[in-house]
Amino acid sequence: MLSLAFFAGVAPIKSETEVIQKQRPVLKSDLMTPEALWAMGRIGSYAASADGKKVVYQVSYYSVKQNKSHTVLYIIDANGGEPRILTASAKSESDPAWIPDGRIAYLCGGEIWSMTADGTDRRQLTKTDGKIEGYKFSPDAKRVMYIKQLPYHGAIEANPSDLPKATGRIVNDLNYRHWDHYVEEIPHPFIAQVNADGTVAAQEKDILEGEPFECPAAPFGGAEQLAWSPDGKSIAYSCRKKEGVAYAISTDTDIFLYDVESGKTRNLCKPEGYKEPEIDATKSMKNQKVNAADNLKNNPGYDTNPQFSPDGKYITWLSMPRNGYESDRNRLCLYELSTGKKSYLTESFDSPVDDYCWASDNKTLYFLGVWHGQENLYTTNLKGEVRQLTDDWADFGSIQMIGSNVLAERHSLSAPADLYIINVKGVKGIQPITTAKVAAKGAAATAADQKASKAKGLAEPKQLTFENKHILDRLAFGDCEQRWCATTDGKEEMYWIIKPPHFDPTKKYPTLLFCEGGPQSPVSQFWSYRWNFQIMAAHGYVIIAPNRHGLPGFGQKWLEEVSGDWTGQCMDDYLGAIDDACANLSFVDKDRLAAVGASFGGYSVYWLAGHHNKRFKCFIAHDGAFNLESMYTDTEEVWFSNWEYEDAYWNKDRSAAAKKTYDNSPHKFVDNWDTPILCIHGEKDYRINANQGFGAFNAARLKGVEAQLLIFPDENHWVLKPQNGILWQRTFFNWLSRWLKAN
Repeated sequence: MLSLAFFAGVAPIKSETEVIQKQRPVLKSDLMTPEALWAMGRIGSYAASADGKKVVYQVSYYSVKQNKSHTVLYIIDANGGEPRILTASAKSESDPAWIPDGRIAYLCGGEIWSMTADGTDRRQLTKTDGKIEGYKFSPDAKRVMYIKQLPYHGAIEANPSDLPKATGRIVNDLNYRHWDHYVEEIPHPFIAQVNADGTVAAQEKDILEGEPFECPAAPFGGAEQLAWSPDGKSIAYSCRKKEGVAYAISTDTDIFLYDVESGKTRNLCKPEGYKEPEIDATKSMKNQKVNAADNLKNNPGYDTNPQFSPDGKYITWLSMPRNGYESDRNRLCLYELSTGKKSYLTESFDSPVDDYCWASDNKTLYFLGVWHGQENLYTTNLKGEVRQLTDDWADFGSIQMIGSNVLAERHSLSAPADLYIINVKGVKGIQPITTAKVAAKGAAATAADQKASKAKGLAEPKQLTFENKHILDRLAFGDCEQRWCATTDGKEEMYWIIKPPHFDPTKKYPTLLFCEGGPQSPVSQFWSYRWNFQIMAAHGYVIIAPNRHGLPGFGQKWLEEVSGDWTGQCMDDYLGAIDDACANLSFVDKDRLAAVGASFGGYSVYWLAGHHNKRFKCFIAHDGAFNLESMYTDTEEVWFSNWEYEDAYWNKDRSAAAKKTYDNSPHKFVDNWDTPILCIHGEKDYRINANQGFGAFNAARLKGVEAQLLIFPDENHWVLKPQNGILWQRTFFNWLSRWLKAN
C-alpha cells in the first residue's frame, strides 16, 4: 500500500493551488497496487531540437487525493543524463515544440507561450480567451496555425435566446453526440501572422471558413492531421466534409491542400467534380458501389495525417482503401505534387501503418506497424521496398527524426512509456514476415525463423528517459511468454502468457482469459493504466491473452474474419486458447478461471456467459455490448455497426451474416447464464451506451445470477479520473478474489 500523502506531491497539501509533482510513493511490498500504478508519471508529446542535441517532453502526474493531474515539461540532452524540469507553476504545460530561434513553444491555459531552453523568459504569444487546443508554427515561424472550437448547430438547434437556462436539446439529425459529448461545437484550424517580437497577431483566418465540417476529426484527432509545407505557402489537412446521416455512416476523410495566400483549397484524394455513388445508410458499404474497384482510386476510406517531404515535392498520408471500414489496413500513400500521381509504399507489409516520419534524404521513410503482437520500426523507400529495423518484444509509439536517428516512445507489457533513440544509420534491417511465408510454413515456425535472424542487421534502441525507475526498481514483475496453439479452422493463434511475480512452477494459479476490444485492436505489448497485466499478475493471477481472429498483425485476411462473424471463429479462438492453456500449462488451475474484457471484449464476456459450458467461475465485462439490436441504433458511429453487422436489424433482406449476428446477440442467451458477473459502464459512453450495462446486470439479477454493477456517471468508454480508476481496480480485484480465491 502507499501513503496517500505522497500523491499530493513532495509536501502535504496546504492549498488548492499546490503543485502535483513527481510521485515518490511508499511501498509496503514489491507487488504492484492500484495506488502504485497511479503514482507513475505518464510521458506524452515530445520534440527534438533542430540540431538533434536536446529533447523537450511532457509528463503527466496524478494526485488521487486531489482527483486530478498536472502536466509538466522536461528537457534532456539527446546523449542522456538527468532531465531538468521546466515547469514551475501549478498550471499544466503541454504540447512542446521548438521554434527556429531556439525557443520552446508550449500550451498553457489554452494559449500558446514560449520560453528559452532553460525555462526562463516566458512569454504569452496568443490571446484567444484560452481557446487553443493544438498548434503548429510554419517552418520559418512567420505564421502559426492553431485549432479552436466554433459553435455548431447542424444537428442540434440553438435554444431560444430568451431561455438561457434551458437544458433541453432539439435534435434534427445524426451526429448529435460523439464519444462523450453533445456536438454543439466543432474544431477548425486558424492561421495568424507572427509579429516581430514573437507574439501572434490578433487577426486570424479560418481555413475552413463557412464550412460546417470538423477539422481535425473527432473524437481523437489533433495537430497531426495538419501539416505545413516546407516553404510555408501551403497547408495539408484531413477532413471528412459531411454532416448528419452522411457523416454518421461514412469514414470518407480526404486530404486537402490549402493555399495560404489565395485561400483556395483542392482535394488531393478525388478529382474535381467527383460525385459519390448513392449509399444505402442501413447496410454495410462492403458491397456497395462506393467501394467498387473502379471507385477505390478515389480514396473513399480514411485518409489522415499528412506530411510533406523535406524538399516539398511529395505529400504522404495514411490511407485506408474502403469507406465505412474503420479498421481497414492503413497504407502509406505517396502523392507527387507536380504530377498528382499516387502510389502506396507499404503494400508488402500486410498490417496497418500506425505512425511514420520522413528522413532528411527525401527518399526514406520510417514507420511503425504491428506484427505478431509487437509494434516495431520499419523503413521503406519510394519504391515500396520495406525492411524491418527492430524486433523488440515491445510497442513503439509515435516517432520523429532526431538528427539522422529516430526518436520514439517505447513501452511493453512490463514497462510504462519512456523515450528511446534508435540509431538507424547504416542499419539494413531484415525482410519482414509476409503472409505468404506464414501460409507456406506456419505462423509459429515462421516466427521462430524471424527470431533466429534477429541479430542480423537490426537497430538497437537506446533508452533516453527513465521516468518511473524509482518505482519500477522496487516492484517485482511477472515473466511474459508467447505460445502458439491450433485453431478450429486449421490455423494457429498466438497468445501471451503473463505469470505472477515470484512464480512457483509447482503451484496452480487462478487464471484470467483476457478478451480484447476493437474488435480489431491488437493484443500487443501494450501498457495500460487500467487493463494492466502486471497488476493482475501481482494479485496472483496467470493471464492468457489471445490474438484471436480479427486482430491486426497476422495479415489482413485474419483481421477481416471477425466482421460479420462475432460469435464464430473469434469465440472458438478464445475457448481454444484457454483450453490449450489448461491442457498444457501445469500451473493453470482449470477449476479457477475467469473471463474479463472491455468493449468488444465486454461483448465477448457477455456472449461467453451463455456458452462457456461451466469453464469459468466468474466474469467481468466493461462497457460491453449486450443487445446488438439496441446497439445498432444506440451507437453514434453508425459505420461501425453497418460494417460489423452488415445490415440494420429491421431490413427484411438482411444478409446471412447479419441474421447470425442478431440471432446470436448475448441477450438472447441469458437463460443459460449461471455464473457470477460484474458489469462496469460509464454513463458518458456514447460509443456503447450505458443501457447495455444496465441491461446485462438487470438480466443477471432477474435470472437469479450473482451480479454486481459498477456505474460511473461521469466517465466515458474509459475511466480517466484518479479516484474512479482506483475504485475500478479495487472492485475488479475484489470480485475476482471473491470467486477465485475464497475457500
